[in-house]
Amino acid sequence: MTTYEKRAEVIDTLTPEQYRITQENGTERPGTGAYLDNKATGIYVDVVSGEPLFASAAKYESGCGWPSFVKAIEPDNVVELRDTSAGMIRTEVRSRHGDSHLGHVFPDGPMDQGGLRYCINSAALRFIAKDDMEAEGYGAYLGQVEDLV
Repeated sequence: MTTYEKRAEVIDTLTPEQYRITQENGTERPGTGAYLDNKATGIYVDVVSGEPLFASAAKYESGCGWPSFVKAIEPDNVVELRDTSAGMIRTEVRSRHGDSHLGHVFPDGPMDQGGLRYCINSAALRFIAKDDMEAEGYGAYLGQVEDLV
């Protein structure tokens, strides 16, 4: 059983942008994230803790300027909190074990897939390609990374 946690030695290796996003509740400029156009098969994990967050099969093009997902791969790893910053009411998304700010979730996603849009900052994520998942300890999620169409 893997233990995911926030560790100071990992925080110290974050880029300034990763730190601003995950530790200071920042937001990437729309259209600039490294994973916005990523169409590779794999899993997205918290850049701080490594906890599994989203699968490539749940990613879709929402047009919002950030990577978007219809659901979390491991719902218990995603915490939703009321966010009243920026003069609006939103639902913030954080990783449970790393306590990283990931982005926000909105109720305007594809209705046939649950209706949610997890709008996530690329800087909060690390992508692990399908071919590397087993070696990196994420083999249990291999069946969830590809479209089941």
